[in-house]
Amino acid sequence: MLWFTVWALLVAGTLVGAFLLLRDLYRRARRLLAELERSSAALAEASQRAAAEEQLVLTVPAPVDLTDPEPARARRLLALQARARRRAARAARHEAAYARWRAFSH
Repeated sequence: MLWFTVWALLVAGTLVGAFLLLRDLYRRARRLLAELERSSAALAEASQRAAAEEQLVLTVPAPVDLTDPEPARARRLLALQARARRRAARAARHEAAYARWRAFSH
């Protein structure tokens, strides 16, 4: 009778240990998949940025005619609009980061 109790406890302990091990493995796999999804989104965003920067590199500076200020004003307006877009994107990124930080502290 004593050996039966010992073996029953060993089998029960093994089953409990296997359950805990499989549960931990499942949770780690879920976290890994979530992180892979996040990293693929970041990689897609980085490739979009690289494509946009590649377009900037392909532009060739043109000579400037100083007698006509209108093209310079148009380029300045385009530069101001681009700066405003970058500022808005930066503000959105900062707000998203602040929201994540606030989620941790509240």
